[in-house]
Amino acid sequence: MLKTRRGGCHCGDVRFECEIDLAPEGQRSPPPRPGIWWTTTFRCNCTFCRKTRMWKVFTTPERFRVTQGEEKLVEYRHGACEIQHVFCGRCGLHPFARASFEPLGGDFVCVNIACLDDVDPQELEATPIVYEDGINDAYDVAPRFTGYL
Repeated sequence: MLKTRRGGCHCGDVRFECEIDLAPEGQRSPPPRPGIWWTTTFRCNCTFCRKTRMWKVFTTPERFRVTQGEEKLVEYRHGACEIQHVFCGRCGLHPFARASFEPLGGDFVCVNIACLDDVDPQELEATPIVYEDGINDAYDVAPRFTGYL
């Protein structure tokens, strides 16, 4: 079910709200756009996601708002520099990323589920996950090993 969630960085300087759906398959709201990106969460083994422990859920810019601390965010881009990874300039946490890709329908925000404040462990346990083999640029294939993600 689509719910408004609140989250932020560790020190509290950066806060955000987003409308996302973490429900198991069969209980989810209709996705805002076509494609798998809007119907599940993702864990990737690329060097960036692995090192930051990113657990991502996609949402549209209309369903995402920084409510505090936009000026405290610092940006990092790597590789093709298409994704704007943002971090709190004080505590260093990575609460979300922003980019625009046509296969995803244009602009999107990737929220780091670990930065949400109002999701209980039972709900996280039931949240569906798709694993991506980003280290081999095979985002539509699960890597051989996923337990560490």
